[in-house]
Amino acid sequence: MTLFPGIFRGPLEESILRRAQEKGLVQIRVHDLRSWTHDKHRVVDEPPYGGGAGMVLKPEPVFEAVEALKAGPQSRVLLLTPQGVPFTHSLAAAFSAEHHLVLLCGRYEGFDDRIRSLVDLEVSIGDYILTGGELPALVVLDAVIRLVPGVLGDAASAAQESFAGGLLDFPQFTRPPEYRGLAVPEVLLSGNHEAIRRWRRKEALRRTLTRRPELLTAAVLSEEDRALLKEVAQEVEAEAGGEAPLRLRRGSPR
Repeated sequence: MTLFPGIFRGPLEESILRRAQEKGLVQIRVHDLRSWTHDKHRVVDEPPYGGGAGMVLKPEPVFEAVEALKAGPQSRVLLLTPQGVPFTHSLAAAFSAEHHLVLLCGRYEGFDDRIRSLVDLEVSIGDYILTGGELPALVVLDAVIRLVPGVLGDAASAAQESFAGGLLDFPQFTRPPEYRGLAVPEVLLSGNHEAIRRWRRKEALRRTLTRRPELLTAAVLSEEDRALLKEVAQEVEAEAGGEAPLRLRRGSPR
């Protein structure tokens, strides 16, 4: 639900989102919130009580829209707002199993706070302010729909990419084997599948440790992972001149 349906036209008509709809794997409907107004000017906002800058979305059209679009208890209403819970891969995976999601996009200075009584969950895509909830809604749509079974051509793709297992993804390479002096790691050209598997896991751990070490706190690590992580930490420490990464100085992740 949005005041600006046109924002969705391009993204929903391209690439994976378009193909998912054409295959009948998902249905996406964009609704203009003004359709639930009852005055000739189709007013959806008012100045806030108590004064202040900007306009606030009125409760009446939002309540009527949600009530009209909900499909009973199988629907979940999401409010896109910077005050919501952080949107993560695990949350996207949970949403992909839902039957019906209603995404409510805000505008202006926000909502009449009574609208929150309609909402099952408030979701934020980051700690910054956008002009409205349309772009966050598109982010949620893209992340969720690609996890619906059958949407991606290779079912393994979603399982192996960044965050799916709690770690960042390993580096990827393709032809040519050397370009402008930059070479593909020899192990990937070796044909040794076990060596390739181990290298990829180790590099995923390396990237996570050096770029997003906080992810390791919640990641489920095997005995092999812990051994590889120890190797990585020693290598990173050597490259840094003997100073251990911050995460390892505070204690190895479990």
